[in-house]
Amino acid sequence: MALLERVATLIRANLNELVDRAENPEKMIKQVILDMQNQFMQVKTQVAIALADLHLLEKKQQENNGREEEWMRKAQLAVSKEDDRLARAALDRAMSYKQLAANFVEQMEDQKSQVEGLKDALNALARKISEAEGKAELLIAQHRRTRAVGRAADASQRAALEEKAGAFQRMSNKVMRAEAVTQATVELSGEDIERGFEKLEREQEIERMLQELKQRRTLSA
Repeated sequence: MALLERVATLIRANLNELVDRAENPEKMIKQVILDMQNQFMQVKTQVAIALADLHLLEKKQQENNGREEEWMRKAQLAVSKEDDRLARAALDRAMSYKQLAANFVEQMEDQKSQVEGLKDALNALARKISEAEGKAELLIAQHRRTRAVGRAADASQRAALEEKAGAFQRMSNKVMRAEAVTQATVELSGEDIERGFEKLEREQEIERMLQELKQRRTLSA
């Protein structure tokens, strides 16, 4: 029976393994429990139908037993009337109903076996649902805790990377500042040299002009 096969699959299901493999454990757990509850209702309906069929078979078996007894009484009546023909006909009918009753007994045994199987599946599924519901909150809590730890680890890793990046940036800034200071120092040193030469040239020009004035004074005297 396909229904019992599906139920057996659900009963054998290992929630811990399913959670480990699921991309969304919370959604998966809720779906599994929902599937179990749906299958439980289907099995419960099948149990009710199977029981109704069993009661019907029992009724049919009792009816045929009653008809067998009735035709046996008629056979006895025919015998008492010394009517062997009717007696044989009545006995033939009685044997037919006896065989039908026996057939219904066999069907009842098969039906009882089916009912017991369905009841066992129903009880096992009920226990599995209870177990799943009991584990669900724990598994979901574990998953959430694991996810939170993972997020914390990711955050710590990001913070460490950001800290390293910040340290690298600060070091880079220091290097760039040092380079700028060096360049500025070089530029300032160049300016000092240029100003030095300008000063010498200016003093030299002043000296030349002074000598020129002295020469003119000498010549005019």
